[in-house]
Amino acid sequence: MNRDIRYGVIGLIVGAMLLASIPSVCAELFGDANEDMAINMQDVTKVERMILEYDPIVASADANQDDDVNMLDVTCIELVILERVPFPGGHLNTVMIFGPKDETLDPANGWNGWYVRKAGIYETLFKYNDEMELTPELATGYSQVSDTEWQINLREDVQFHDGTPFNADAVVYSLERVLVESNSRSSEYAHIASVTADDDHTVTITTTEPYAPTIASLTDPLVSIVSPDAGASDTLDTYPVGTGPFKYDTNEFGASLSVVRNLDYWGGGVKLDSVTLTYVSEGATRAMMLQSGDSDMSRGIPYPDVSTIVSDSDLDIATKETLRLYFLFVNTEKEPLNDIRVRQAINYAINRDEVVDVALEGVGGVSASGVFPSIFPWANDELDGYLHNQTAARSLLDDAGITDTNNDGKREYDGEDFELTIMTYTTRAAMQPSVEVIETQLEDIGIGVTLELTGSSAVKDAMTDGTYDLAFYSYGVAPSGDPDYFLTHHFDSTAGYKENGWNRYSNDTVNSLLASARIAMNPDVRKSYYDQAQEIIVEESPEMFIFHENELVGYNTKVIGYEIYPNEITFITKNMYIGR
Repeated sequence: MNRDIRYGVIGLIVGAMLLASIPSVCAELFGDANEDMAINMQDVTKVERMILEYDPIVASADANQDDDVNMLDVTCIELVILERVPFPGGHLNTVMIFGPKDETLDPANGWNGWYVRKAGIYETLFKYNDEMELTPELATGYSQVSDTEWQINLREDVQFHDGTPFNADAVVYSLERVLVESNSRSSEYAHIASVTADDDHTVTITTTEPYAPTIASLTDPLVSIVSPDAGASDTLDTYPVGTGPFKYDTNEFGASLSVVRNLDYWGGGVKLDSVTLTYVSEGATRAMMLQSGDSDMSRGIPYPDVSTIVSDSDLDIATKETLRLYFLFVNTEKEPLNDIRVRQAINYAINRDEVVDVALEGVGGVSASGVFPSIFPWANDELDGYLHNQTAARSLLDDAGITDTNNDGKREYDGEDFELTIMTYTTRAAMQPSVEVIETQLEDIGIGVTLELTGSSAVKDAMTDGTYDLAFYSYGVAPSGDPDYFLTHHFDSTAGYKENGWNRYSNDTVNSLLASARIAMNPDVRKSYYDQAQEIIVEESPEMFIFHENELVGYNTKVIGYEIYPNEITFITKNMYIGR
């Protein structure tokens, strides 16, 4: 049959009927005639061969599900390819670890932007892809007009879920609501002096001084672009309205969030019909829900469950190194931790490979030599970090006057057994087993250890008050894809961030290097400053870097198109769907 006739005649006669009748939700991927988990022109050819009786008919060739394989199915597949009808992507049930806090879905409230971004509701001007490359999202590009002016070009023909247009006014509104002093994270955007609309699709951001990470800072879900109309009606807490591939449907705080496909998505056809994200803090429960079929995907699979899941032919594990660091805060003002030799001794005593092999069962992480993992381009790859060396650890403690005077295997400091308390919280699966391994390693060189397992709020209170020794914590080291965030928050004593207040670290050279890096527009020059700062930080050990987490996502093999994003910001995407 002539292809032009087939597209023209059959498309005109049958197209309207199919647009009205094709099921938008199906558990199987009907239309995938060659059963390769995709719908494309190869399936058109395959159905034609079945009609001509060259190939046997299979159930998945019945694209319009009318119990017959004929030319209507050819047209149906073509309409799906052309995005004239919704892709038969099905419904996805996924189980997450954490969900929205404080009874609000507003992305400008604390860290809630991460949760609604993961659900596909909101977008930002720029984003990082799954290879951590900075790419435009609602922007099309930018130009640096001067040291303090950044002009950003916006996409046209984009609309919010409520039908209102995305434009420069929406960008100004969304950014200014983060800049107000009442926003708990406004200090992170103190570099922005003003945001102005030049025309409908151009905005200019003016900074208070030269600030190299300006564009990177626009990737944080905190500055998600929201509908000004929804903001004006004060409904963003309970009914989020963004531009993303999925629209808000329902929510039960602390339990679940459901979204549906955005049929008008500017980025092209969205494959999944709908998604329910269920929030379950207990790792074993998340694994069990996957194994029982109650979920199609589960984040944060506990390490002991990995082998069981991969042994099931219907299940698998997606894994990738991320930018999440597990590390020890050190109270550098408390004796004897104020002695660099003691901090370095503890660092040498920790066998990071053993922590990964034992606590993480060899699958949950990669040993850290510094702040950043090797997958991050801003890492100082020349750093060896602290390779396990008990001889060096013992020698440093001896030099610091912390010795075992009575040969009972315990070192003494100031006339008493030298003991440290390590605080941590247990909502992340890696926390408790990791500190238990570290406890044994420190005891091996004569340091007594007490573990205090508590909530994260109690740990933060102790760090704020200065009543702690060591605190095991977990941070994403580059949520905006830029090295400035973590390094400045933790190690610049002039910046006033809480994390630096927790470790109480101050080094004038580090302060100067970080300040120079923030205003250096040449990436190579910035990299040199950050490399030097990282070298000093590792040597002086105000924090001890243990491992970078491997994301472990269990999934049913019928889930197609999932990719892990190392910065943990993006989760549900338009390319995901449920296959056969």
